Amino acid sequence: MNDARGTIVLIHGLWMTPKSWDGWRARYEAAGYTVVVPAWPGVSDDIDGLRRDPSDLNGLRVSTVADHLARFIDELDEPPIIMGHSFGGLLTQLMLNRGLGRAGVAVDSAQSAGVPVLPWSVVRGLMPVLGKPWTVNRTVLLSPKQFRYAFTNSLSQEESDRVREEFVIPAPGKPLWQAATHLFMNTGDSRIDYSKPDRAPLLFIAGDADHVVPASVNRKNAKRYRSGVVDLKEFPGRTHHVVGQDGWEEVADYALAWAQSH
Repeated sequence: MNDARGTIVLIHGLWMTPKSWDGWRARYEAAGYTVVVPAWPGVSDDIDGLRRDPSDLNGLRVSTVADHLARFIDELDEPPIIMGHSFGGLLTQLMLNRGLGRAGVAVDSAQSAGVPVLPWSVVRGLMPVLGKPWTVNRTVLLSPKQFRYAFTNSLSQEESDRVREEFVIPAPGKPLWQAATHLFMNTGDSRIDYSKPDRAPLLFIAGDADHVVPASVNRKNAKRYRSGVVDLKEFPGRTHHVVGQDGWEEVADYALAWAQSH
């Protein structure tokens, strides 16, 4: 997978599949990059099939996904630019923590371990999982109303429903429970060496209209780092659906320009 301009790895998050990156992938390929979008274990773009039977995702751990992605990236011909959305942003942080990638962009990133901030909108947005302890080893499909609050709060319900039908699958509850139990201690599967001296440059991108990962979470996460290049860019009016929201091209172009410059 070698290319004159380099390779970009795009990592999807919970409730989404690689299909959620279609716009960014096409845009970056048109710019001359090789773009790869690895799926989490058990995930594919078969939305209907995964809604019928999501059992392969039951109990899926953060470490299992991270190990899977690390093996994939290790097999590439060159160190890639790594970008991830939502929980994919956390996985991007974990990949850089393992010494992978030449630059990383975490878009509306779930927080890594030891970042003790939990705004009310996050609690409300994740209540379908964290409000039900039995979901820890099961999957949860967001209802249309729940999805609109968490991802697409700038859209009408009808518009949000169209996005949900095209992209949304049941998500494993385990990663969210793991993240929730390590808010105050830098331990567990989402642990980061915040003083790592040789980490690739990292950019956090946040949206000020994001309910499920508000900009305040990304600010706190970025400040937790004690070494290397760690930048933050906030976009006004952007929800958690930033990778597909109208005007996503501006965000994608900024992410790539930043990565190129670093």
